[in-house]
Amino acid sequence: MLSVVICTYNRDKYIYDCLAHLARNTMKEGWEIILVNNNSTDNTAAECERYVQDFAPNNYHYFVETSQGLSFARNRGIEEAKGDWIIFLDDDAMVQENYLATLLPFLEQYKEAGAFGGAISPFFEAEEPKWINPWSLSFVSALDKGDKVTLFEKNKYPIGANMGISRKAIEKVGNFNTQLGRTANSLLGGEEKDIFLRIQQAGFPIYYFPGITVQHCIPPKRTTVDFVRKLGLGVGLSERIRTLSISKGSYLYRLLMEGIKWGGTLAIWCMYLLRGEKAKGDILVIFRKNVTCGLFSKANK
Repeated sequence: MLSVVICTYNRDKYIYDCLAHLARNTMKEGWEIILVNNNSTDNTAAECERYVQDFAPNNYHYFVETSQGLSFARNRGIEEAKGDWIIFLDDDAMVQENYLATLLPFLEQYKEAGAFGGAISPFFEAEEPKWINPWSLSFVSALDKGDKVTLFEKNKYPIGANMGISRKAIEKVGNFNTQLGRTANSLLGGEEKDIFLRIQQAGFPIYYFPGITVQHCIPPKRTTVDFVRKLGLGVGLSERIRTLSISKGSYLYRLLMEGIKWGGTLAIWCMYLLRGEKAKGDILVIFRKNVTCGLFSKANK
């Protein structure tokens, strides 16, 4: 059994299409949808009901999680899921019709896997930002590691719009850290990195599986410099919380690594400056500056 968990908050624009794409999958049995509504105040509930009326699914389960935050919602999805694998998709991500049929053989072949990730292709609702480059793709949750099965190397992880975790790994390392993860009013993150680190430390490999691409909608507000600033601050705050929860030494080591990351960022900025593509370098500096500010901030917002 595969459990597809979709956590949603105020995404009535996207949630119907997300569910409809799943419903059209060629694999008709052996999987379920767990929809977790995290206190949406828009028409999300009505859009979910429209999906039920249009598709009459027998594998769809709807829940409301009243504790606000993505980690709370994901943990509720894990609690309600019956599958040996819990697949997480964003509420604005659209799968291909062969998504599950392509994924299943990989899961059967790589039984030792603790988690997996797949490709994420951004769909820009407006013009693609001029600052997009190989180092800023993660700002729009884009990922593509090619057409072969590969391991996520150390300090590299799947992205939440298209990832899965095995039941055995969750039973070994525990659920998502509810101190981390996005909430209604913040871009705090880090919960994915935290759980994947624990999975790797427990000895489970994390694989990249090709051919299970999702298309991820990127609205104009996610391509602004202001969004990148907030994203960077959220990353920094998350890393402060995550590392201090381990030890002061882990936090100090993360600060050391931040200095190394600054060296790389400035080198890339110089490269783009010489190429006459300053905007591509500037966005990396803006992001890094705000990550650093977050690392030194004691505010959790």
